Amino acid sequence: MLELIVISTLNGVLYGMLLFLMASGLTVIFSMLGVLNFAHASFYMLGAFFGFQISHWFGFWPALLIAPLLAGAIGAAVERFGLRRVHKNGHVAELLFTFGLAFAIEEIVGIIWGKVPVDYRQPDILDFPAFTIFSTNYPAYKMFMLAVSVVIFIGLLLALKKTRIGLIVQAALTHPHMVGHLGHNVERIFMLVFGVGTALAAVAGVIAGPSLVTQSNMAALLGPILFVVVVVGGLGSLSGAFLASLLIGLLQTFAVSINASPASLFGPLGPDLATTWLNDIWNVTVAQIAPIMPYLLLVLILIFRPMGLLGTRET
Repeated sequence: MLELIVISTLNGVLYGMLLFLMASGLTVIFSMLGVLNFAHASFYMLGAFFGFQISHWFGFWPALLIAPLLAGAIGAAVERFGLRRVHKNGHVAELLFTFGLAFAIEEIVGIIWGKVPVDYRQPDILDFPAFTIFSTNYPAYKMFMLAVSVVIFIGLLLALKKTRIGLIVQAALTHPHMVGHLGHNVERIFMLVFGVGTALAAVAGVIAGPSLVTQSNMAALLGPILFVVVVVGGLGSLSGAFLASLLIGLLQTFAVSINASPASLFGPLGPDLATTWLNDIWNVTVAQIAPIMPYLLLVLILIFRPMGLLGTRET
């Protein structure tokens, strides 16, 4: 039992930090621009495939630097030549644009790299066990993923709260005309924020690609959970996204490791109910419903605290 708790906690924290690394960019974009970017997970996928291709040519470490820059440049171009043009038509137009962009990116990736998973491997220098717990070797690469996520969280928080650039960016959201009168280019600020947000998603793709499966539908697999993280944490709250990511990562990881069901705890149903649909529900294990646990948490949050864990607004 102790081994299960320790290993599940480590895996849950790692998965949660990976979720935060992806959700942080989405949170920054929403908090600064008010745009809920449906294509955000697609930039995570682009980061993974860019990382795979560049690491094949030059190695993993150049890929870790170049791939997010490429994805961020594409994101900035999307804001400059796409979102900025549809922004005047309201949020529905923005959602439709990013929704269509997600499909377009997935198809382009499928055309270039194919539909089957690619052989994206972790660097040899990190291919060793970092430590051993209960005869289980924990990979050094996973610790590297965790360290990158923590550093980015601290860096983002300091940049937004303690630096002049962060203050300008936050002021541009609430008082764009005043920021413009002070001599700052508000449109350029928004473009850079969108580019940085997509670059953060690409960083997650570069470091998660060797650990997870890098394939053309990876954005669709992880995309919905990002919006759960953002809503549960509170729209626009970076600290809330961090807390929600850890909570969801631990919740889902522990749920997967639990095979208990009502039948195993309280015994089988009586003969009258054994042949009904209630018997199927009675035998469902916690591990079987683990994928929907975050969405159940989302429903509870929307019912009892619509503004999210650390959010300050309900709309």
